Amino acid sequence: MDHILRATDNNELARVFVADTKELTEYARKAHDTWPVATAALGRTLTAGAIMGAMLKGDKDELTIRILGDGPLSGIIVTADSKGHVKGYVGEPHTDLPPNENGKLDVGRAVGRGTLSVVKDLGLKEPYIGETDIVSGEIGEDLAYYFNLSEQVNSVVALGVLVDKDLSVKQAGGYILQLMPGADEEFIDKLEANIGSMESITALLDQGRSTEDILHMIFKDIDYRILDNMETGFKCSCSREKVERALISTGRQQMEEMISEGNVIETRCQFCNKEYDFAPEDLKKLLDAAMS
Repeated sequence: MDHILRATDNNELARVFVADTKELTEYARKAHDTWPVATAALGRTLTAGAIMGAMLKGDKDELTIRILGDGPLSGIIVTADSKGHVKGYVGEPHTDLPPNENGKLDVGRAVGRGTLSVVKDLGLKEPYIGETDIVSGEIGEDLAYYFNLSEQVNSVVALGVLVDKDLSVKQAGGYILQLMPGADEEFIDKLEANIGSMESITALLDQGRSTEDILHMIFKDIDYRILDNMETGFKCSCSREKVERALISTGRQQMEEMISEGNVIETRCQFCNKEYDFAPEDLKKLLDAAMS
């Protein structure tokens, strides 16, 4: 089952989140019929969203990651909460590009250049909004830049999705390491050496390494403790009732026009791609109930 491990060294100089997100990434692939480069881009962002959601403190806290680049993906939107629920979509799921110079899926070119923003709804009057430039389009590097510049937290972000020959998700996961105030050069150098000696997150997962194994590699020769293990998954809050309220909000005149046209109204949730259909008689019932 998909999950996120949260841990810290015993001196609380760094915190690490390690996630296995294969199932939720595969769910997103099927829901949106994404092609490999879009699968990788969306899966990386969903993984980051799930981890960043786990960083939130309030039960009702939520955040949204918006990656709006000029590449053929036409943007990525991911929303997550503090309970491990995440959802998202790409603008053009059928994006297809040749491999990059390293023979890997060219997520960077698919995303392009533009802006990355994080909107946090923490129950205050106004949401927190942080925005930075997209530096590479590879998602992990862009989020590390965001953390370092916008939130002023030195961070390492590693995200990955391995797509199988049948286009399904073979592996997906990631980790985010953040330094806390007081971390000295010796401690930082040790972490950098540990991370520098590690293979990619998907290579490790594909070798059968667990999130606990990966955490141990990051904290090699450093005493640490696991704080919690949170389940995570793709979960959308859309419903027919919400769509009905949206239709009613268009107003009586618009509803009457749709009824008179006599066509079935097809609506689709952007986040999970679920379809909700309304025949003219359904619309008339809604309008009558709203007007009574």
